Amino acid sequence: MRLNPFGGTRRSRQADAVVIGAGSGIGRAVAVELGRRGGRVICADADTETTRETVDLVEEAGGTGLEVACDVTRIEQVSALADIAEQWFGAPPGIVCNSAEADTAPGVVGSIPLSEWHQLAEVNIWGAIHGCHVFVPRLCGAGRGTIVNTASAAAFGATPRTAPYNVTKAAVISLSETLSAELSGTGVSVTVLCPALGGGHPEPLARAALDAVDSGTLYALPQVEARLLWQSKRLIPGTYTRALGMLDQLVR
Repeated sequence: MRLNPFGGTRRSRQADAVVIGAGSGIGRAVAVELGRRGGRVICADADTETTRETVDLVEEAGGTGLEVACDVTRIEQVSALADIAEQWFGAPPGIVCNSAEADTAPGVVGSIPLSEWHQLAEVNIWGAIHGCHVFVPRLCGAGRGTIVNTASAAAFGATPRTAPYNVTKAAVISLSETLSAELSGTGVSVTVLCPALGGGHPEPLARAALDAVDSGTLYALPQVEARLLWQSKRLIPGTYTRALGMLDQLVR
């Protein structure tokens, strides 16, 4: 079967999964969708109250959930999460979703406080690195599993006034691509989800991410606008960037 870089053939799959950043947004939607598919899901987030709500939703959907407090910026907490997962599942998880993220207020490079750059890098880049660093060796040891990293079309869309978010999400795509190459032949795969800049309802995005996992697809770009950005940057990169700059001048 030939794999489509923008989607794939859906197959039913039950998996033990760890969803990091499960307290809200795409992370919560992925956890609930896994519950609908009959999975056992560890819901991890720094916000324990919202994570408890996600566990309830997973169980209402038909799955089994476990709440774990985890701050992705702290490697010791991510390591502890992996230990808990192996104890609860009896083996490494089948899916690990790195979905925790932070956003930033609009601003241009040079005016955005460096503290915001550091905050986004800590969560969006180091959070994904920590998740991969801890879980990848365990998945490789089991000879199976998938890492799902949540990036964004902002990574290649390069929209002005959101540089910290764009840059950190571009790093997540690069991490995912490099990791996919390194894991070739190990039985462990990688999927990177790239939602469009406007976001949208998280439930279809979660389904698209898991369908990509089922089909062994690296890039999950479920929305038309994200795919258009993807193609434009590759076909006419210079024109695309100039057009963005002109548009930004018009709206200032």
